[in-house]
Amino acid sequence: MADDRQKRIGEVFIDEGYITHQQLEEALGEQKVTGERLGDLLIRKGLITPQDLTHAMAKQTGVSAFDLSNYIIDPEVANLIPEDVSVKYKVIPVFKMNYILTVAMTDPTNVFIIDELSRITGCTIEPVLADELAIRKAQDQYFGGAGTIREIVSSIDTEALKEGEKLGEEAPIVKLVNILIVEAVQTNASDIHVEPEEKFVSVRYRVDGVLTTHTFLPKDLQAAILSRFKIMAGLDIAEKRVPQDGRIIMKVGNKDIDFRVSSCPTVHGENVVLRILDRSSMTVGLEKLGFPKDQLKSFEEIIAQPYGIVLVTGPTGSGKTTTLYSALLKINSEDINIMTVEDPVEYQFPRIRQVQVNPKAGLVFSSALRSFLRQDPDVIMVGEIRDLETAEIAVQAALTGHLVLSTLHTNDAPTTFTRLVDMGVEPFLVSTSILGVLAQRLVRRVCSKCKEEYTPSATLLESLNLSEKEVGKHKFFRGKGCKICNDSGYKGRVGIYELLKATPEIQEMILKRASADEIREMAKKQGMRILRDAAVEKMIAGITTPEEVMRVTQSIGL
Repeated sequence: MADDRQKRIGEVFIDEGYITHQQLEEALGEQKVTGERLGDLLIRKGLITPQDLTHAMAKQTGVSAFDLSNYIIDPEVANLIPEDVSVKYKVIPVFKMNYILTVAMTDPTNVFIIDELSRITGCTIEPVLADELAIRKAQDQYFGGAGTIREIVSSIDTEALKEGEKLGEEAPIVKLVNILIVEAVQTNASDIHVEPEEKFVSVRYRVDGVLTTHTFLPKDLQAAILSRFKIMAGLDIAEKRVPQDGRIIMKVGNKDIDFRVSSCPTVHGENVVLRILDRSSMTVGLEKLGFPKDQLKSFEEIIAQPYGIVLVTGPTGSGKTTTLYSALLKINSEDINIMTVEDPVEYQFPRIRQVQVNPKAGLVFSSALRSFLRQDPDVIMVGEIRDLETAEIAVQAALTGHLVLSTLHTNDAPTTFTRLVDMGVEPFLVSTSILGVLAQRLVRRVCSKCKEEYTPSATLLESLNLSEKEVGKHKFFRGKGCKICNDSGYKGRVGIYELLKATPEIQEMILKRASADEIREMAKKQGMRILRDAAVEKMIAGITTPEEVMRVTQSIGL
């Protein structure tokens, strides 16, 4: 049997079942008259689709087919090949890694074009196959002179923008939204906020847990921009009166990015927020999260227990899910069955059965948990304990020989016990089922590129309960601000942790319905490091700043 790469394209069409031998003979006869490429001729006659042609050419050439429809190209990469060259050769750059430039082409076997592109860009060209219509559409979106947000906005003719469903499909609007997404991913933002105001539209990025204004856009473009985001997320663009939720799965550069999209009507128009889930940037592994050695050892001992509940607490965005995933990976092995129920499933792992909640179908945390108990699990992870029913089933699971990992929204570790009792769980069940509670926050790291020594104000240091003697022993650092950290002085985040073990003394206090303050004092006597102290340790090590310690821990019980 001949290799697909040695076959003529017509034979591949037949092998794939797109056309018959008779249709091929007729098309070849017509081709002699028109001079068209066989694939183009068959598309014109309606016998194959552009996607069929791309698939067949990929089979014939052995070059990967590339879907440009769900891909966002960095404008800087698109501009590596001049527009006239791109149009002439029907190519467009896709992404660049070091000196290798991946280029989508209609004819990836054309050595002359590949050599010419290599000469122009100074890169090694990695060709991928894409259909001509998709390349042309991408060229319309990425070329045209305008490169920055300001240039694109100034080039848009608001009067000429079409109304209705086509409003979010205009090339300059597509390009503008793509740039907003690319810049968010490049700055490692976790969220994009598109916020209509009375006279303009504000775009803010949440970077390292802090919202900062990225740009302002004209009010005239509001409808088109919001429509574009809604089209991408599969939302109803005609429905503007009720909140909607959607999802975008795209490649940005060479990264697979999952965007969770939420729209909400406000007095000035729909507010849209995109949560960015970048699988490639997720740091998983307990040893990578910032635990001090002694605390890490204690936490690993707790999650190694055969049954009981381990809770991770903190506000939204404090890294709870990452900690839970890291704990699961630590104990994951062939001889145990791990099941999770999450909202949403953010990252997927081998050998772990992961379930996405679906309230519309009646699949919520409590119903999934009940089902799990009939699936012979050893370890269960519940995304969050939100109500008494879920809490009671989690306790039941723990008392019947399962290790249960979950999260709870409490300010610190001691408050977790009183919160569960307040929810309606009996104190004796809380005391006997919980192994330990890990409260956590994320503090921003000082940017390593512009790090400098400085002297904080005496008032600030006093508020951190540091004596003059202690202050004299240490050096303090901050980021001066540079391109790498977008002039913020910070780059990346690290966890701070408060680990409370359910010792016999703590269990006795829970049974007696002791207050969170009383439990905290006992835990501190037994060696628990509170969140403020954990943050101060990071500050003394030069990892973060006194200002950041205050920002993150000022509302936490001491």
